[in-house]
Amino acid sequence: MDDALTLYDVMLDSRLLLGTARYPSPAILAQAIRAAKTQIVTVSLRREAGGSRGGESFWTLIRESGARVLPNTAGCRTVKEAVTTAQMAREVFGTDWIKLEVIGDEDTLQPDVFGLVEAARILVGDGFCVFPYMTEDLVVAEKLLDAGCRVLMPWAAPIGSGRGINNIFGLRSLRAHFPQTPLVVDAGLGAPSHAAAVMELGYDAVLLNTAVSRAGDPVAMARAFALGVNAGRAAFLAKPMTPRDFARPSTPVIGRAFDEGAA
Repeated sequence: MDDALTLYDVMLDSRLLLGTARYPSPAILAQAIRAAKTQIVTVSLRREAGGSRGGESFWTLIRESGARVLPNTAGCRTVKEAVTTAQMAREVFGTDWIKLEVIGDEDTLQPDVFGLVEAARILVGDGFCVFPYMTEDLVVAEKLLDAGCRVLMPWAAPIGSGRGINNIFGLRSLRAHFPQTPLVVDAGLGAPSHAAAVMELGYDAVLLNTAVSRAGDPVAMARAFALGVNAGRAAFLAKPMTPRDFARPSTPVIGRAFDEGAA
């Protein structure tokens, strides 16, 4: 695949990951997955029970979409809770992939980075491929990589806020410090332009849920985000011009048809 994304040795041609929570209906979720052309969807164990009638219906929808499942530990507040949820998710969903969340603050849903590193170390030791939801902190990133994580998922802004990039300096620094590590922006994006902006910074992918599921037209918004991600990636590869403090004419001034000094 040209310009393929590789996450834990799995090659993908889509750089948009999609959450599956809070859609108006299962039918709209299925249409949004198709419109986004995503190959990875996140699923919360707390929301979907594998053995229930609702869970079986949901599983049928996901299987028919062809997308790979990335279970998450959404809502977990402690290391023990996150690790136990991950282990249960592996049994229910049949995958070693886990999006690891350990929430530390109720208002911002900011990760508890101390618990996050501890839980990541335990899960990696247990054979999991961990996708840690983190802040844009360089030290935390280093510790997560030392723990065995091979993908990092920094936030752009608090979950569900739709604010876009809160700390562009932090995201740029993270990209610059870890050029070989796949970085997926997770949380806070609210518009396709936000997705394009983080992709232009050189990020490898984005993960969305609320911005699509709570849009007036989730299917159209999923399609718009896919376009935004692709445009941002194409712009990054094309190497955008460097911003300047002063104007520079785009049309050469030499050889103008009218030159006042020529008279």
